[in-house]
Amino acid sequence: MKTQANRLPFALVVAIVVIALAGIVATQAIVIVDETNQAIVTQFGEYRRTINEAGMHFKLPLVQKANFLERRMLSSDALSQEYLTLDKKRAVVDHVTRWRIADPLQFFVTVRTEMGAQARLDDIVGSELRRQLAVHNLENVIADDREPIMEVIAKSSREEAKRFGIHVVDVRIKRADLPPAVQQSVFQRMEAERKRESSRYRAEGEERGALIRAEAERERTVILADAQEAAQTLRGEGDAQAIAIYAEAFNQDPEFYAFTRRLEAYDKLLGEKDILVLDSDSDFFKYLVSHQRRPDRRN
Repeated sequence: MKTQANRLPFALVVAIVVIALAGIVATQAIVIVDETNQAIVTQFGEYRRTINEAGMHFKLPLVQKANFLERRMLSSDALSQEYLTLDKKRAVVDHVTRWRIADPLQFFVTVRTEMGAQARLDDIVGSELRRQLAVHNLENVIADDREPIMEVIAKSSREEAKRFGIHVVDVRIKRADLPPAVQQSVFQRMEAERKRESSRYRAEGEERGALIRAEAERERTVILADAQEAAQTLRGEGDAQAIAIYAEAFNQDPEFYAFTRRLEAYDKLLGEKDILVLDSDSDFFKYLVSHQRRPDRRN
């Protein structure tokens, strides 16, 4: 009875071990591939098959290995590099490449990992970029010819990347600029050009202002001269009319005319407290003194 009791736990342990080994073998035999991946199955490092469809797949446990590869589009952001353009200008270009794995087996055999693929693509795209920038001016690369240049680079890189099972979707320049050592001199030249242009505009403005002021001063002088001439003409006409009126009045009653003129002279010359000492026979007091005394009737 005691021997049989000892055998039961041993059988249970064996069963547990067998179940565990079966679970391990089962997990090693099952390959689950989702929609974003594809897999290369190798046996002792040698290629056996490619799994392109998502789902559950089987392989030999412990003998075969599943190497998962990305099915989605990837991007390679290369480091900035310095290139020489056709006009002998140095340009720092930062480009990005979008790509995907087109041939999993070729990809696995040649570059094996995404890191290896990015290194290859940086070399390919960098070489094509250097070749194309060497036949274009920097201004065209930055402005007008940027898109056509990138299309040519993407097409050439696509053909070259086929050897590694990679399909290059497109290549884009994120930034194209001058080296830091050159930027300062360029900025200084641009600043000098802007100052020279502003000085030219300022000089032209001052010249234009002087012409406008001179023209305004000339018009002012002409207007004042015309106004003065018109005023003198009107004043002469008024004086002529006044003289005519005075002459007519004088002709009608010379004594009365002389009397009124003399009164006007008194009003303008003599104030309230003014004192004049003149001879009583002076002509100025002709109308202020009484006529000679009449003879006394009593005589």
